Amino acid sequence: MRRAALALAGAVTMVVATTAPASAVWWWPTPQPAPTCGTTIYKPDGTAWKCTFADDFNTGTLDGKKWAVQQTAATGMHAGPECLVNSSRNVSVSGGSLHLTTRKEAAAFTCRSPYGAYTTQYTSGGVTTTGKFAQTYGRFEFRAKFPAVKVPGVQTALWMYPATLKYGAWPASGEIDVTEFYSQYPDRSIPYIHYNTADDSSPVTNWSCKLDPSVFNTYVAEWTTTGITISHNDTACLTHTFNPAAPLTSPQPFDQPYAVLLTQVLGTGTNTFNATSTPLPATTDVDWVRVWS
Repeated sequence: MRRAALALAGAVTMVVATTAPASAVWWWPTPQPAPTCGTTIYKPDGTAWKCTFADDFNTGTLDGKKWAVQQTAATGMHAGPECLVNSSRNVSVSGGSLHLTTRKEAAAFTCRSPYGAYTTQYTSGGVTTTGKFAQTYGRFEFRAKFPAVKVPGVQTALWMYPATLKYGAWPASGEIDVTEFYSQYPDRSIPYIHYNTADDSSPVTNWSCKLDPSVFNTYVAEWTTTGITISHNDTACLTHTFNPAAPLTSPQPFDQPYAVLLTQVLGTGTNTFNATSTPLPATTDVDWVRVWS
């Protein structure tokens, strides 16, 4: 998926008291409970992974402490003719899942973007932890099902992107697509690792990982200082050892914190959206997102 700028600013507000009476009572923020990732999972060396982020989407609302809604108006991000918006029609939580929906609106409208406004009749949904959570290395797990669409036009990504572009604009700072769903290929999940490689093999991918994307599957990336292994339902799909082009050296650019993104959009290229043949609305359901270090 071609990306525009993705930075979504996160802000922390602090109130500082410069003076206080001797009898003042100081109130500190209540510590947040440690995240819980369910069953303990062990690394190959026998030590347990430590849960650092978890959302099972069981509260009925999107947790604003963990996620921000992706908006084309803020970042310019979109893939096809859709406009990513902050609307409960496109981003919602119910039944223990996050729902990201692409839909056709009743009338065309102007989609604002830092890179130039455009006219569209399609809205879509995505969320990101940018500005709220990012991590370097670890285990990143998603359980999700994609739209039951078997003709070109719909695209979904469960992915990670640098919190800051330490090594320059895409793809120089890297991108990890744990899975992408292209409705043109409704029988498989496609992982991608984007960066500038020494052997000019970017992007690194595997188009042969067969499964049924329209049912819940578990997608995992295990990211270390030497490489990344991406698995689907406990079966390895892609294993890659970092091999960056000069002047970078391994593990660059994958030595910096990456945020988590979940994005439902319309397709491009050979998977281009067709207004007459691509069925809408199309919804991706995410059961959980869990991260360990």
